[in-house]
Amino acid sequence: MRWTPGGRSGNLEDRRGMSIGRGGLGLGGILLLGILSLVFHRNFFSVDAGSDHPSVNQSDTARDAREEPTVQFISFVLDDAQNNWHRVFNQAGRQYRDAKLVLFRDVVNSGCGMAESATGPFYCPADEKIYIDLGFFDELKQRFGAPGEFAQAYVLTHEIGHHVQTLLGIDQQVRRARQSRPDLGNALSVKTELQADCLSGVWAHSTQERNLLEKGDVESALNAAAAIGDDRVQRMSRGTVSPETFTHGSSAQRVHWFKQGMQQGTVSACNTFQ
Repeated sequence: MRWTPGGRSGNLEDRRGMSIGRGGLGLGGILLLGILSLVFHRNFFSVDAGSDHPSVNQSDTARDAREEPTVQFISFVLDDAQNNWHRVFNQAGRQYRDAKLVLFRDVVNSGCGMAESATGPFYCPADEKIYIDLGFFDELKQRFGAPGEFAQAYVLTHEIGHHVQTLLGIDQQVRRARQSRPDLGNALSVKTELQADCLSGVWAHSTQERNLLEKGDVESALNAAAAIGDDRVQRMSRGTVSPETFTHGSSAQRVHWFKQGMQQGTVSACNTFQ
């Protein structure tokens, strides 16, 4: 992808290397920190209560340096994607509000509660922030066989797609539908995730129009979409596939809806709920 390195987004919040304080944590939170300390072999109780200051750690400093090119790239994608959504919303007579991107390691306290890296990248509508542990991109490359910058861009713009759903009121409609029809919870989740894939494709359409794509970029994104389909993830983790338990959609569905957004370039083309 054609981009210029060297900058960081003003919407980037870097919490890598920050420890989570004990202030305000109940018994459940304290137990969670204890479990995470055992799992990650790091002392999450090491900072004074309520502290969110970075701890000095040479390995973290070295890792920061290694990750800096990725930080700059996703900063570019974050700003480019959101600038495009400002344009799309303005054309529709609406106002777009920027999401924030939080970088963290191991565990993070979000507006939606505590989360660990194993959760994967996620969007929290309560604070309108996207949370990513950059180690996920290593897993995407090594475990799922989906390398490349545009694969990373797909992951980030998928989460921005969830922010777009929140601003359009789609997220709230889905929540109400789940309350009235709990039996449709998984099906609604799949439709929501596939729409976010399509909205990621809408951004990709704009990069194609602006001649930002290079050879292999589209294939990289499609490979990433296929790599994290529910069927492939289930087959890798337990050897069997249970479609009734899907929450994000199959590899074929994810690829289809990303392509749909990229080919059409409009929000109206992303109605996965029909």
